[in-house]
Amino acid sequence: MVERELVLVAESQGELVGCIAAEMPSPGHARLSLIAVRDEMRRRGVARRLLDEMVGELPGKSTEAPLISAVAGTAELPVTHLLLACGFIGTRVLRTGTPDGADRIYFQYKSRVEYIDPDARHLVPVSAREQLAESLGPPDHAVTALVSLGGRPAFEIARFEQDDPATLQSGEAAAGIAFSGSILAAITFLLGFAFSSTRFPDDVRLLLIGATFSTVLSLIVYASASGELARIRSNSFGRIMKWGNVLSEYGGVFPFLISLPVTYAQASGSPWTTMVLAVVLSAAMGWYERSEFSIAHRFRRSRTEIALTALTAASPTVGAALVVASAVSWPWTTALTATLATRTWLYLFRRGPEADIAERRQWQIRS
Repeated sequence: MVERELVLVAESQGELVGCIAAEMPSPGHARLSLIAVRDEMRRRGVARRLLDEMVGELPGKSTEAPLISAVAGTAELPVTHLLLACGFIGTRVLRTGTPDGADRIYFQYKSRVEYIDPDARHLVPVSAREQLAESLGPPDHAVTALVSLGGRPAFEIARFEQDDPATLQSGEAAAGIAFSGSILAAITFLLGFAFSSTRFPDDVRLLLIGATFSTVLSLIVYASASGELARIRSNSFGRIMKWGNVLSEYGGVFPFLISLPVTYAQASGSPWTTMVLAVVLSAAMGWYERSEFSIAHRFRRSRTEIALTALTAASPTVGAALVVASAVSWPWTTALTATLATRTWLYLFRRGPEADIAERRQWQIRS
């Protein structure tokens, strides 16, 4: 008996035209057990819409994202074509011992991105049962398409590149530590110059001290991510890395960059070149914030965040103008600190994980 929550139906003018059902034998596995469409309603996208909706709803039925699978016979070409078109791949041949003697293929939905080796693909006729079983023997081979070969159906078998999540995450943590260490060295040098100059604004000194503190915190967080990876006791690597990335960017990198025009103004004494440098730096920060390389690009943005981004990009020009004019810069420093602190709070506590982090392979922990 199938639970009501795992059944979807399609209606047209009050009549039932299609349905799809699934079962969840365990919290980590969901199996599609039935999909049917009335004959006169086929080839109209009904089955695909039902399957897409079911795949979208199944993760919310369990405490953990389940593996979604299906089984189709090699002779059931319409079902096979549907599954492959909706993101499923065939991973192995099942010898079920059915009365008709037909083999069945185990399909699973790909919930994360993987790469196919373009030079390691081959075609196997659907009727070549032994060759199909041999081709799907290696764990990194799978059916990815159903094509026509000489007027007869054939499976395209592709090899997926096998990645090592521990190695990838270890490299990411090491890159974060190296980057934050370099930024900390640069901020420390600039802070030393600030204390050696009698004309350097006190509020900018405090800004650099805060940047030093935040960058040290990011180093600690990255080290914690490395320890989490070494122990592999939970799936919190992505969350820890988000803390390190946000703290290093909005607490260390941005204050350091915004302070550069002020430092140049104190060292050169040239108002013209100081303002040129500040405007160029503001334009570069604005471009970076809109690019795919920024941390902000990894999170969903609202109008408030866009306004905060504009304030951040304008800060080098405003700060340099205040220093050149020998005006009071405390209000500018206070506004900049509040802007960066607000963005840090938004990304850490009001946004989910960074883009693509949730799609990476999660360690399966069993007690």
